[in-house]
Amino acid sequence: MGYLTGFHAIEEAIKSGKATGPLLIAQAGPRAQVSIALAEEHRIPCKRVGAYDLERLAPDNRGIALQGADSPEEITLETFIAELGERQDALVMILDEITDPHNYGAILRSCDQFGVDLVLTRRRRIAKHAPIIAQTSAGAASWVPAAEAPNLPRAIQALRDARFWIYGADMAGAPVYEQELRGRIGLILGGEGTGISRLLRERCDALLGIPRKGRIDSLNVSVAAGILCYEVLRQRNLPRRSGLPERGPPPPPGAVCDD
Repeated sequence: MGYLTGFHAIEEAIKSGKATGPLLIAQAGPRAQVSIALAEEHRIPCKRVGAYDLERLAPDNRGIALQGADSPEEITLETFIAELGERQDALVMILDEITDPHNYGAILRSCDQFGVDLVLTRRRRIAKHAPIIAQTSAGAASWVPAAEAPNLPRAIQALRDARFWIYGADMAGAPVYEQELRGRIGLILGGEGTGISRLLRERCDALLGIPRKGRIDSLNVSVAAGILCYEVLRQRNLPRRSGLPERGPPPPPGAVCDD
């Protein structure tokens, strides 16, 4: 059983309707009172516990902890695609072996802020420490839709069949602002220190880079995620006469690679 300890994470989990509780309370300071009032409003049971007991269950607590917060609710990729209907603009963030839960949480926070429609991960080799993710994401983990795929290349093929363009983040790629990013877009982010795996790189329609002037060789993956998501949002709000090149339909499907 997981426990959320950050105030923002607790409150967003309650607001999302996915929390069951109880909310464990050892010390109800002024800030904790806000969370307690929200829990009572949403009929989440509140339970008084000793400080020692709460420390044992949730070492990073700030006087309160929300029980029953193991993972955000997930959907299937098939359900997501089916529910798109005729919608033209959609953004899927595809995470390839993001193993640091702090990075994963920070990516979710950017996904929430910039309107990402789905975060897609492989079923293994991905950060899964739910309390850290929830706290680092400032509660965004309770709101951003997520799906797991046992085979990411096949999942990407399903997106391509649904008329998604697939782009990989690579510091050596073409400047992101030169690429048309309106329509149905899938963005692949590679693992820390490893980048995008070969099988997923082969599924990309193009590689996108972020121009930079610093002396170190790359950006943190969560920072890159935020910049790329913002560029998609920026382009969606541009008039069509923006000067970006128009694209034809996505390339025809290729052979499916095994994971």
